[in-house]
Amino acid sequence: MKELFSVFVNAPWNKVKTKKLTEIRLLSLKSVFEKYPVVEPKFFEDLSENISKNLHYSWFECIRRIVGPDKEDYEIQNWNIIWAMDLDNRIYQFLFQKVGKSDESQAVMVGLAPPELSKLFSEYKNDAILRILSVLNNPKKIKFLMGLAPKGISLAVEQQLIQANKNDFDKLKFVNSLKEMPNIQGQWFFPRNPMCPDCKGLLIEKMDDVKGFQKLECPQCGYERKK
Repeated sequence: MKELFSVFVNAPWNKVKTKKLTEIRLLSLKSVFEKYPVVEPKFFEDLSENISKNLHYSWFECIRRIVGPDKEDYEIQNWNIIWAMDLDNRIYQFLFQKVGKSDESQAVMVGLAPPELSKLFSEYKNDAILRILSVLNNPKKIKFLMGLAPKGISLAVEQQLIQANKNDFDKLKFVNSLKEMPNIQGQWFFPRNPMCPDCKGLLIEKMDDVKGFQKLECPQCGYERKK
């Protein structure tokens, strides 16, 4: 079974505003190399310059979720996709993960599409990578190139936050409902007054003004006894 990354994006080519996501599937380069190939910062510096100078090079913040080959969700902040077509109508899709947080950090190439590219990489290894990266940064050899970057936080993290907030809200609602739920005497704690032996109602304290002592009386059936 092939190891695949699934990247979910708000398709920048879709002019209709919709929340529907497009899935891009890329073959893990672990199926070709022992370790993910490292790409130096200079490639991304040149790419950034080409994006600023050439109309057929563009950059979109649209990545919303990344799922790995083992169905694990990744934070999306350090990930990018390059999607390009050369003058011979060959498509290139590469998934990169930055190793550090600075702009000068190295990145690793972790996924590619179409899968046929893996045959080229398997045969020519690093030479194939260097040649293709060189083509991607040559505006005269490229019909279009799109850089896809993260947008906000991952949908997986977003859902977790929504669920956490919902749980907190439900707990607060429950506590408030308890506060608004008085017992018979309107207190938080149940009263310790004894029960009437006849009707099982609660006996309440009263002063017997005639005999001059306190007594317990049932307001429901009239039963009374000396306290």
